[in-house]
Amino acid sequence: MPPAAERPGASDIAARLERLPMSGYQRRIFAIIASAWLVDQIDVALLTFLLGAIVAAFNLTPTEAGQLAAMTFAGQLVGNILAGTASDRFGRKAVFQVTMVVWGLASLAAAAAWSLPVLMACRFLIGVGVGGEAPVAQAMVSEIVPAPVRGKYIAILEGFWAVGYVLSGAISFFVLPYLGWRWAFVVVGLLSLVVLAVRRTMPESPRWLAEIGRRGEAEAVMARMERAVERATGRPLPPVAPGPGPGPAAAVPAPRLGAVATLFAPEYRLRTVMAFGLWFFALIGFFGLNAWIAVLLKERGFSNVGSVGFVTLITLGGIPGFAAAAVLLERVGRKPATALFLICAAASAYLYGNAGAGSLLTVSGIAVTWLFVAGFVMQFFMFGMWSCLYAYTPELYPTRARATGAGFASAFGRIGAILGPMIVPVLVRDHGPAAAFQVGAGGFLIAALLVLILGVETRGKVLEAVSH
Repeated sequence: MPPAAERPGASDIAARLERLPMSGYQRRIFAIIASAWLVDQIDVALLTFLLGAIVAAFNLTPTEAGQLAAMTFAGQLVGNILAGTASDRFGRKAVFQVTMVVWGLASLAAAAAWSLPVLMACRFLIGVGVGGEAPVAQAMVSEIVPAPVRGKYIAILEGFWAVGYVLSGAISFFVLPYLGWRWAFVVVGLLSLVVLAVRRTMPESPRWLAEIGRRGEAEAVMARMERAVERATGRPLPPVAPGPGPGPAAAVPAPRLGAVATLFAPEYRLRTVMAFGLWFFALIGFFGLNAWIAVLLKERGFSNVGSVGFVTLITLGGIPGFAAAAVLLERVGRKPATALFLICAAASAYLYGNAGAGSLLTVSGIAVTWLFVAGFVMQFFMFGMWSCLYAYTPELYPTRARATGAGFASAFGRIGAILGPMIVPVLVRDHGPAAAFQVGAGGFLIAALLVLILGVETRGKVLEAVSH
């Protein structure tokens, strides 16, 4: 691949994209990406709500249940790396479509699982597809939405995760008592086929096409986008501002590194350490708690359906959480907003674990009301944290390594997600439910410190300016 100086048009494409006003055209592309995001998060969250029923159906031990929960995250780890690097090599659009096929078919197969190993294999493949979709979606939204509203739209995209989580609980709540857990997987698998048909109309990223030297294709896609935005707004486009070049220091082009090598180049090394650590500690806290909330409630006296309904209700707190994150990311910046949500998630998780999920928990009376309030607040900050992670990470790297960087950071997060559900049952057994929430709170605090010490601010900056 030729160096940047020999690839005319990359900065021109970026400048033309950035000058486009946000219109119905970009929002339509965003809606296509968000619809896929919504449905795949429904699938990921299913196990949170179905785990109690699956434990009973297969007579699983706590260790086996933890291993089943971990398989989704193991698949996501593989998908993050494979799809992230493939997207930077082969394009955003094609890889985005393949990921949907993988997890949609795996969800249908999970409905027919006749043993724990088969169900674990299906959950692994679901994780591969969903995990692969994440870095590609982040890269696409980052590269199409202009800088002044980029963080807001990625935060809104992640907000569909919260909506998907709630819908997953609603599907489980209505399907589980009448048809059983298998039909919940069927419903989600069928939804994937609908979304796959919709996303076929999505364009390739012109930024990526220009970056790899496919100038003619980049120009064709860019011209179609410009015409579509003019039609959507009914006004002529503003003039193209000078491209966000790297300045005189880049007059002599540096050797061109591959996507993975770029992550560890001197100018990106500290960003990579921060991003990898941020995802690892944030996800060990989040999934270590959420994968077991329904089971812990069941052990304290809630029925299967009752625990699912309760978790669904407190998860509603995530919806205003991502909305608040979308506002703060653009108003105060990526770094302070991310640290704020992590610190508040730590405080609320500690409060929930010690005041709600511990000895005060009963199935009636004021303790349940307090448990609901504490859980609602905890989900508000934890889902807001997700919005910050997804908005911040793809902005840290250049186009040639954007999906790879987001994918590898997410993969480190999946390692934390794998460890979390395995650590929690041991902590619960030896020290009670409160200990699990204390460890989760500790993970959030470490992630916040990494952001405050090593993070860089990217708010309102054109991607090419941030990468230089």
